[in-house]
This record gives sequence, C-alpha cells and structure tokens, in this order.
Amino acid sequence: MELVDARGGDLGVTRKRKRYDGENNMLSNFSLDDLNQDILERVLSRLPTSAFFRLSSVCKRWKSVAASSSFKSACSDISARDPWFFMVDPHLNRSIVFDSTEKNWKKLNYPNLLQNHHLDSMPVAASGGLICFRNSLGNFVVSNPLTGSCSELPPVDLDQKDQSLHAIVMSADPDGCKGSYKLVLVYGQVPKLRFKVYSSTTGCWDEDFALSRKVDDSIDFNFNDDTVVYFLSRTGNVVSTNMQRSPSKQYSSVVTNKNGEDTVYFISSSGTIMACNLSKRCFVEYSRLLPVFSEYSIDVVECRGEMLVVMLSEFLETASLRVWRYDEEARTWHQIAALPPAMSHEWYGKKVDINCVGAGDQILICMNSNDLYTYLLCDLVENQWTELPKCYMNGEAVEFMSAFSFEPRIEATV
Repeated sequence: MELVDARGGDLGVTRKRKRYDGENNMLSNFSLDDLNQDILERVLSRLPTSAFFRLSSVCKRWKSVAASSSFKSACSDISARDPWFFMVDPHLNRSIVFDSTEKNWKKLNYPNLLQNHHLDSMPVAASGGLICFRNSLGNFVVSNPLTGSCSELPPVDLDQKDQSLHAIVMSADPDGCKGSYKLVLVYGQVPKLRFKVYSSTTGCWDEDFALSRKVDDSIDFNFNDDTVVYFLSRTGNVVSTNMQRSPSKQYSSVVTNKNGEDTVYFISSSGTIMACNLSKRCFVEYSRLLPVFSEYSIDVVECRGEMLVVMLSEFLETASLRVWRYDEEARTWHQIAALPPAMSHEWYGKKVDINCVGAGDQILICMNSNDLYTYLLCDLVENQWTELPKCYMNGEAVEFMSAFSFEPRIEATV
C-alpha cells in the first residue's frame, strides 16, 4: 500500500528524497579541514601507502601531517598492509617495487647510504617494513625502502675463519620494543653448524651458539656423501653441488615462529632442506623431494608462519612447478598447489632458475632462463596463478633475478 500526501504525491518517496538531499547537503559542506589534527591523522593513515608520497603536495596542513611523529604513530596502529615486492635486477642499482594493491610498478629512490656503493651491496633479507643489504666487506645495512633511511650494523665477527654462510634471516624481535627486529646468521660446515643473532634493541651481536644434530631415524644422514646432485644455475647451465644461486638468493632462507620457537630453514649444498631450531639449538635435515640425479630448481618461502618449498622439475617431457608443505608428524611432503600444465609446459627444456618469496597467502616466483623470463603470483587460498605485467624503464623491459617482500610502512625505523 502506497502512502499519498494531500497533494497527491508519494509520501514515502518524498520523505526519502528529502533525507537523501539532506545527506548530500551535509557531505557537500563537509571538509577534512574541519577535523581536528588527531582525527585527520587517523583518517590519512588508512590511505593506500602510495598516497603517502602525495600528502605533502596537497596543502601545508597535510604536508605537516606527513612529517609529524604522531602521524607515524597512527600508521603503526594499522595492523597489516598489502605487501610490496622489492625487485632485484642484475645491476643491483635500482629500487623498483611491485605494488600488490594497485598491481603496478613503482620506482623508489635508492637508499642514501648505498648510493655510492650500490654495486657492492645487495639485498639479502627483509622483515616488516625493512630490507637488509650486505656489502662486499660482509657488513650489513638495514634500510626502509620508502623513506630511504639507512643504518649500518656493527661488523660481525664470526668466530672461525673460512666458515660457509648458509642463511641470513630477519624477523620482528618479540622481546624488544615495538618495531624492533633481529638478524640471524647460520654458518659453519655441516654437521658443525652455528648461529649468531643481532638485536636492534641492544644494537649489538650476541655470542654465537652451536647447533647439534637432532637424531631422526626416518632420515638417512650422510654428510660425507659424494653423490653428485644437479641444479639449474641462473645462467641456464646445469652445475653440480655447491651451486652458485642467483647472487641475491645465495643465502635463500626463511624463519618461522611456532609456540615461541624460532626455526630457520635453508637449502643445503646437496639440495635438501635444513631446519634449525634456534630455541632448542638443534637442526634436522628433511627427506628429499626428488631423488638424486634429478634436475630441478628449488627455493624455500614463508607463508602465514609456515615454511613451504617451491620446485620446478621436469618429468615425462614437460615441466612442473609445484608448492610443497612438510608434514612434521608424518615426516612426508604434501603438494598444496601446482601451476596449470598449460602454463608450465613452455618452460620444459629451458633450464630455468626460480627464485621465490612468500607474503601472506601469496608467493611471488621469478622464473629466468637464457630464453625466457616471467614473474608469477600464486594465491595459495584460491590456487590461482597470475602473470605480472612487464616492467618497462626507458622503453625497455627490465629483467629481475629475484624479489623480497616487505610491508610498505613509512613509520618503520632503522
């Protein structure tokens, strides 16, 4: 039943129109300038990260907001931001990122401390809003890629010379203040592994600790095995043992925290996954995904606090790209995602090197060979695979070797 006023109009429609017009008038008369400083900063802190770079050009008030410490504090209250991927090209002299929110490429200013020595510095780890670089002297520089701020860490002195460095991982420090981080190095000759930790809270390196081998009867340990295992190198050649990975992923490793225990995972020279429990100071070697003499490229990633393995292998005249999870109880590997055969087949026989990084439920995979290169984004929840658009600089497509994921946070301090 319709309500009609004395003039024959639709009363319901008339009232609705009046309310709508009233809302429009209120919104048209509203200005962000009417907000107090605290509310304005909270509103602006929820903008996409890419908008932060434009705040200073809007007006004087917004420019003052962008530079204020209280605005950075409001930004830190945002629990999570969509990841950006810091891309590494062969020249190691550019800061190009892929914005997973806007699905486009952005060029950042190269960190100030590294501008004069960029050819000797390469990214090796990332956590939160920070990226860690390592120079030719073996020293580490931590930088916020958005702001360009940098801090060089004290030189690290490994107790024994000629020690192989296996893993470099970076994570938030739960024992430190908000925004603090720690850097962990795992080094030594298997089975005599050691680790050393830098804490941003104390500003120094702790003493190193030995890792003992955890006995696991289901795994056949043979650290003196001379069996040759073949890998695919960055240049597309098949090489054996101790392969030289893409330089930026030479120390490919991840860290997870379960039940308050930190575990560092890295790929051994023989192609197996090593798990180092830093809390219990022990390590174990996982069973192989593929038998020896197999030809494959492999990398480890961390997604939602879990270690996963991405592997490209060839079988029955086709290439297969799959994601695996290790079942600690059953002590076996389980496949959780796979690139559709129609997309993976073109890589057969191309001798591809893959370098991967995880971010939440996503994995970015850089695939490179002499003939082809591409970058795939895998959504583990939907099992969807998306090819990233090409990145063009000065009219030419840029080839990237690898990537590091970080949260774009202007408030992250070094």
